[in-house]
Amino acid sequence: MWMTPKRIKMEVDEAVVFRPEWTHRYLMVKPPEGNGALCLVCRRLIVATRERDVRRHYEAEHEYYERYAAEGERAALVERLRQGDLPVPAHSPEERATRASLGLCRLLALKGRSCGEGNFVFQCLEALLKELLPEHLGVLQGVDLSPQMAKQRMLSIDRNLRNQLFKRAREFKAYSLALDDQAFVAYENYLLVFIRGVGAQLEVQEDLLTIINLTNHFSVGALMAAVLEALQTAGLSLQRMVGLTTTHTLRMIGENSGLVSYMREKAVSPNCWNVIHYSGFLHLELLSSYDVDVNQIINTISEWIVTIKTRGIRRPEFQTLLTESESEYGERINGRCLNNWLRRGKTLKLIFSLRKELEAFLVSVGATTVHFSDKQWLCDFGFLVDIMEHLRGLSEQLGVSKVFAAAAFDHICTFEAKLNSFQRNIEEKNLTDFPALKEIVDELKEQHKEDQKIFDPDRYQMVICRLQKEFERHFKDLRFIKKDLELFANPFNFKAEYAPISVRMELTKLQANTNLWNEYRVKDLGQFYAGLSAESYPIIKGVACKVASLFDSNQICGKAFSYLTRNQHTLSQPLTDEHLQALFRMATTEMEPCLDDLMRERNNEPNP
Repeated sequence: MWMTPKRIKMEVDEAVVFRPEWTHRYLMVKPPEGNGALCLVCRRLIVATRERDVRRHYEAEHEYYERYAAEGERAALVERLRQGDLPVPAHSPEERATRASLGLCRLLALKGRSCGEGNFVFQCLEALLKELLPEHLGVLQGVDLSPQMAKQRMLSIDRNLRNQLFKRAREFKAYSLALDDQAFVAYENYLLVFIRGVGAQLEVQEDLLTIINLTNHFSVGALMAAVLEALQTAGLSLQRMVGLTTTHTLRMIGENSGLVSYMREKAVSPNCWNVIHYSGFLHLELLSSYDVDVNQIINTISEWIVTIKTRGIRRPEFQTLLTESESEYGERINGRCLNNWLRRGKTLKLIFSLRKELEAFLVSVGATTVHFSDKQWLCDFGFLVDIMEHLRGLSEQLGVSKVFAAAAFDHICTFEAKLNSFQRNIEEKNLTDFPALKEIVDELKEQHKEDQKIFDPDRYQMVICRLQKEFERHFKDLRFIKKDLELFANPFNFKAEYAPISVRMELTKLQANTNLWNEYRVKDLGQFYAGLSAESYPIIKGVACKVASLFDSNQICGKAFSYLTRNQHTLSQPLTDEHLQALFRMATTEMEPCLDDLMRERNNEPNP
């Protein structure tokens, strides 16, 4: 358990609320009403009261004002800003054109447009200005959106964002990795490596660390070497790694040959913590569907959808279905995206509601409809729809970020309790939790009144049992630290006698502190632990830091997967791994590129 003392004690500084010195350092003042910090330059309210958030805003938006460094100049600047007299950065026309080009190239990347479309954007801007503001047509001089320049600008933005991440990573007290090998571009597979780190004031940072081409790193040894190289480049040691969350593919969790076993073996040393691994967060619906699709239902449905797209001629009864697929994948959805789309509870539920229309359509085009007269297949279809709908609910809960791993584990435990209930209800032929299966069974009873056995409960009990075993395997390590998670989530309700001897004194002192109890009631967990003294409560603070560093959602991986599927055709074009990494980083990060740094980098480049 993490409450057991380790050889290395974590040093975590105490967080504070608004500091008066931020006014001169970051040009911030305390707002007249409410909490946070008010920027004197752009008048934006920074809701968080952590110095990291204030510093991030200043460095990203207003680093120009660093030139007012002398004490007298700084004080005069603050006074001018208080009076609304804003010194405007004097950018040259060339600098403004470059900044505009950077912004447009980033927008192209975020929207999944190819570098070749930059020229078209330029032509649109030119046509617009020519008709509306012909006297300002000259502002486009120096705006270069050619394919080669657009690619260079995207790579520059990627380097800037990566440098920001590396700078913050040096301050991480603990971190975890998420390894997602379900990302694909055309016919090549990639491993996306995400990092979640926690700083001294318990501020959380989630970002893309690197992407690894699995074609070039086929063996697990080569894959591990690439991950370790990325960590070394970021200045991170294995001594600070707390957790690994992965998909549950053999490449990741194979007992003797999976990447996780290699990583954990590498992390074994006197100064390392026990690395916590769980494999059920990422692509929960997609990967679980293979465990519950007992009759290859999805493969059959896939053939129907292809027939609709090729021979349906936009039939009105299928408009909702086609619109649903095209809104996420476009009109030219490829086979792999189609398969992934069909392995979602929402999609299967929609198709189930159209089963009568599907049967009529298949008859009209002369396709086989044998499945619609197969009792077993229909029951399997209904059961699949229901169990995938339950998995969708869990996946949506795990998609909510900033709740910490303790809350996410509660969702897992609640779902496992539901599975136990499903087992009992299926055995008793109580289909309350399975409305689609119940609908099929009721229809079949009407058609086959003499048949006493419409469906086989044992068949579905086996599926639920398989799912239970998979969940037990995926989240075994989280159960190992269950007490740590409970302590983190409810420190004032955690019974001291159940805690290890090493933490009992700290916990008793914490629970007796009225001021801390009042803070706990009004603050969220992150704010509470950020303000907890590391000197007075070193073990509890250390547990909090480690728990906070565990991935609590699949949100960042979902962002990457959504970006990939929406822009599959752009990303299937020949792109270097470096370019792909730039696109995925811009699509998933919450950081803003620092244009001032990019301009300085450009000015320092040697002339050709």
